[in-house]
Amino acid sequence: MSNLEALKKEIVETVKAAGDIQSLEEVRVTALGKKGRVTDLMKTLGTLSPDERKEMGQALNRLKDEISAEIDARASILKAAAMNARLASEKIDVTLTPRPENKGSIHPISQTIEEMITIFADMGFSVAEGPEIEDDFHNFTALNFPPEHPARQMHDTFYLPDVAGKTGDAAKRLLRTHTSTVQVHVMQTQKPPIRVIIPGRTFRSDYDMTHTPMFHQMEGLLIDKAAHMGHLKGCLIEFCKRFFEVDDLPTRFRPSFFPFTEPSAEMDIGCSREKGELKIGAGSSWLEILGCGMVHPNVLKNCGIDPDEYQGFAFGMGIERVAMLKYGIPDLRTFFESDLRWLKHYGFGPLEQPNKALG
Repeated sequence: MSNLEALKKEIVETVKAAGDIQSLEEVRVTALGKKGRVTDLMKTLGTLSPDERKEMGQALNRLKDEISAEIDARASILKAAAMNARLASEKIDVTLTPRPENKGSIHPISQTIEEMITIFADMGFSVAEGPEIEDDFHNFTALNFPPEHPARQMHDTFYLPDVAGKTGDAAKRLLRTHTSTVQVHVMQTQKPPIRVIIPGRTFRSDYDMTHTPMFHQMEGLLIDKAAHMGHLKGCLIEFCKRFFEVDDLPTRFRPSFFPFTEPSAEMDIGCSREKGELKIGAGSSWLEILGCGMVHPNVLKNCGIDPDEYQGFAFGMGIERVAMLKYGIPDLRTFFESDLRWLKHYGFGPLEQPNKALG
């Protein structure tokens, strides 16, 4: 039996000395394989007497089990070490900065919307949103568009299939042609005083350097008992000064016509076109920037607001248009071409914040 103890000690030391799984497998085959040292001893049991065979068999089985346990324990240690080594060699350092050519940019439209929201928020306006698929009432009728108005025609408006089971205006569905539709939703669901701006996508059937079938608008609405045209002018002049970052910005308001405002006006800002370069500020030329006016009494009535008690003003402007003027972008269509070179040139860094300085 002393020989078995010596053999066990020798094999166990060899198992513990194995440095990898392959070496450990060689130790197992040498000890327990078909031609292994323990297996060879098992083959000699037939030459022993019954009592000796019984005693030796039990001892050899114990030896085999003990060696197997040692091998399994060592295998677990080696496998864990191999896995740790692999993880260490294959790890990715996620703290590495990206390559400059893969740097993301904020789209000028997103940046412009954030700038406009920031400025109007300082004036007390909150943001409102509404559906892009509208019915005829919210897009036209509630906003005082007469039935024969050209904007209702197919060549200007994207109409969708009529709603099954309905007739007349109730069946008509369309892609909204302006964000003024959200004004109607707001006035129907909120009690005055109301002060909201409405950024969003709009859709019209047009496409050239200054028009695309889908574009963005920023609508503004204020309803109160004492609002007047002077408040409207002061609000818009302050916005233009801050947005274009020109303190001494000439402005003017020209009479115009919109079905949903009365009186209506278009706002111009001063500019210079000397030597073929457009520069916003003092100059001999003017740029039309937006449309505005006092909310028409019929619109207030259509939305359930008493025009004898409340009045207000509204304004709307194209977000792409003001972005083009501020950042010198010549073609409206390039906003939507998904050209990474264009975005790299005109885009903004993720840490560039809108100008929040007052005055």
